[in-house]
Amino acid sequence: MPRNALEVADIFRDHGPTWRERRRGHFSLGQLKVMSAIEQCRSLALGGHALRCSSCAQAQIAYNSCRNRHCPKCQASAARRWLEARQADLLPVAYYHVVFTLPAPLSALAYTNKELMYGLLFDLAAETLRTIAADPKHLGARIGTTLVLHTWGSALTHHPHVHGIVPGGGLAPDADRWVPCKRGFFLSVRVLSRLFRRRFLEELQNAHRNGQLKFFGEHVDLADADAFADWLMPLRQCEWVVYAKRPFAGPEQVLAYLSRYTHRVAISNSRLVALDDRGVTFRWKDYREHGRTRYKTMTLHTEEFMRRFLLHVLPSGFHRIRHYGLLANANRKTNIATARELLHQPAPDIAAEPSAVHDSTGSVRPTFVCRHCGAPMIIIKTFARAPHIRGPPCLPGSP
Repeated sequence: MPRNALEVADIFRDHGPTWRERRRGHFSLGQLKVMSAIEQCRSLALGGHALRCSSCAQAQIAYNSCRNRHCPKCQASAARRWLEARQADLLPVAYYHVVFTLPAPLSALAYTNKELMYGLLFDLAAETLRTIAADPKHLGARIGTTLVLHTWGSALTHHPHVHGIVPGGGLAPDADRWVPCKRGFFLSVRVLSRLFRRRFLEELQNAHRNGQLKFFGEHVDLADADAFADWLMPLRQCEWVVYAKRPFAGPEQVLAYLSRYTHRVAISNSRLVALDDRGVTFRWKDYREHGRTRYKTMTLHTEEFMRRFLLHVLPSGFHRIRHYGLLANANRKTNIATARELLHQPAPDIAAEPSAVHDSTGSVRPTFVCRHCGAPMIIIKTFARAPHIRGPPCLPGSP
């Protein structure tokens, strides 16, 4: 594939070292690891191999990728593998897209309490959907949902929200029939918003009472229980943004849509326009406007661009794709099989991975393909990655 003219890695390689030195002590370990991974991705530092085309003899050098989940260049293949694994989960029903968003004041608090508040955002969005769907006045069924966390807006600001992909219906409480939702309508977003707001503020107060919240900067006074309660009061009265889009055209469109949401990072390389003395210029979408005028360009100082990018580094081990209800990992296969039986729809035929192609010598065909003629590439040399110091050297005489 041709290389983009400008990449996030170029920005970090050119300006990251100086910025890290000047702002020493202002980065978390996770942010430093992400910067290092992006800077080294597909470079000699990670090793690689030399290739030669078996047909036209074209030579090529391919360096290894960092495989960091925040790296814009390492997400395409991960998304493709994930989507292929999810094909068997699609049901022959309409699918809906729902979004739960935290208000701006909570977004600022969430940045210093990522693991706690992102976890609450996941669990309470799923709980809200399942609670309202189980109510006979709305749907009266057990539903499943896949939630994906996004922490950014189009301008790279901190904007935590979860996207949910939900089948249009669910199993009856006794699992003896499939309960479809109304045509073109899933659940009332007003009801979802009110319950989500109440439950989130309840759990936030419980977390404060248990000493689980951390406060810094302008929020340091909120460590006091009374001050925190007063700060939450306006949030009880404002409307929280929860909305549902129209149903997808079919299961295939669900997969196409998921590919744009499951493994995205703060910004893709394709949105970058230029890097010059003014800073980094990139394309963004202004959702407050409509039509062509909503597509604009923005220029940020290089350090501000890198700062905004690093706002979205997730805590180590935090899962940003989660499944709930009928789609929860523990019973997903059983629930989907039951749903298909009730819908009188056989499981889809999932194409098996193509078998390995062997040449006349019996060796397996290489994965790499020549960009000029499409013939297999042969690995003729391997480069080891640069060694990294993992600890201080042992002193003479030490154990």
